[in-house]
Amino acid sequence: MATGAILLAAGGSSRLGRPKQLVGIAGRPLVRAMAEQALASRCRPVRVILGSQAEAIVGALAGLSVSLTINDDWREGIASSIRAGIAAARAERWSAAVVMLGDQPGVLARHLDRLTEAYEAGARAVASRYAGRLGVPALFDASLFDALSALQGDRGAKSILARTPGVFAVDFPEGVLDVDTESDVARLRGPT
Repeated sequence: MATGAILLAAGGSSRLGRPKQLVGIAGRPLVRAMAEQALASRCRPVRVILGSQAEAIVGALAGLSVSLTINDDWREGIASSIRAGIAAARAERWSAAVVMLGDQPGVLARHLDRLTEAYEAGARAVASRYAGRLGVPALFDASLFDALSALQGDRGAKSILARTPGVFAVDFPEGVLDVDTESDVARLRGPT
């Protein structure tokens, strides 16, 4: 039984107007940087969910030991990608899944390891805490896979966290940074 990571990278990046997955971070595409952090963690296997611009994004992941799932329903919203990842987790008999977004460049392997350590200590669900709320990356025991598989539309895993008793929280102030707009990209790259 494994604790794997599901990297959600299927979205159309409508606010940015170009694939955020391919935005350059320290000389490499954001999706690759995120996958590398997942691979550097204790999470195994690492599955990347692709949709919009899948062909181009596959190239950005070349040579990495990740599994890929193409989500043809990506236009529905984030729930369809979570369902695709959880379907793979069930098929591979994972004991738990870490759900992470493809646009949170502050996620490092050590944070993912903190989530898995809390799970191994007995937590059924472990969330990242930032900006006064719980969110992703978050780890979900297999007993929560049915709830994740029932998500619809553009609703993510936060709704599951909100109704699951005893969620363990790991502080993650870097979680406030995500990549949605050109100003986010500029802030990420820092002063020129």
